[in-house]
Amino acid sequence: MDNVRNQRSEDTLPGRFERTSSLTFILYFIALAFVVWSFTGAGWSFSALGQGVPAMLDFLSRAWPPSTDRLAAVGLSILETFQMALVGTLVGIVLSLPLAILGAKGLTGSRSLYFLSRSIVALFRTVPDLVWALIFVITVGLGPFAGTLAIMVDTIGFCGRFFAEAMEDVDKAPSEALVATGAKRLDAIFAAVIPAAMPAFITTSLFALEKATRSSVILGLVGAGGVGIELKVAMDFFDYPLAMSIIVMIFALVLAVERLGVWARKKIIEG
Repeated sequence: MDNVRNQRSEDTLPGRFERTSSLTFILYFIALAFVVWSFTGAGWSFSALGQGVPAMLDFLSRAWPPSTDRLAAVGLSILETFQMALVGTLVGIVLSLPLAILGAKGLTGSRSLYFLSRSIVALFRTVPDLVWALIFVITVGLGPFAGTLAIMVDTIGFCGRFFAEAMEDVDKAPSEALVATGAKRLDAIFAAVIPAAMPAFITTSLFALEKATRSSVILGLVGAGGVGIELKVAMDFFDYPLAMSIIVMIFALVLAVERLGVWARKKIIEG
């Protein structure tokens, strides 16, 4: 009985960390030292943060209450910002699907297309959207079209990766059964794999829209349309009340899109 009781107590004890080797301990120490050194490289300073509090309070006191002089113009810029995010996200989602199909491991059976698709998605994902905006401003000129293209490319990188991973995680038995009965591989993907991964597709797409809404605000700083240029001009001319109005409206837009995304995920996925 005591042996059984001791065995049970041992089973309920939390697992202990395994003793690491000397090499692993040295690597951990190097990683920790690099993290500590990174605070210095990043210029982290509690004294500078404390000294900056009065300047922040001065900005807030000068920016409040928000200005209502240009609400109509700012409102149109906010609308343009959301339109950029919406169109760029929708086009990006559509274009990311074929790349995701090619980039899902074992789905098409072509290793060359797999690596090519993964490389394109990685390129689109790793280059910041602000850099893409600069490239498209040079390509198509100033305005919202450049920002929309930048959001589109960024969405392809974001959705392409997660769409591919979602299709890799689904049960392959239904698609394999279809192929065994003579169906084409592409038909099996659209008949079995994509429907099974659709909840993940919807969730990822809604997250992409939320991400694009926040990104589209920044793209205006480089002339890619949206409300960003309005905020930059207000800050450059020290029109802090107008800047505060823009910040409040941006916050309202982002919050509305996030809440809409939460509602849509519950409505579509949970039913």
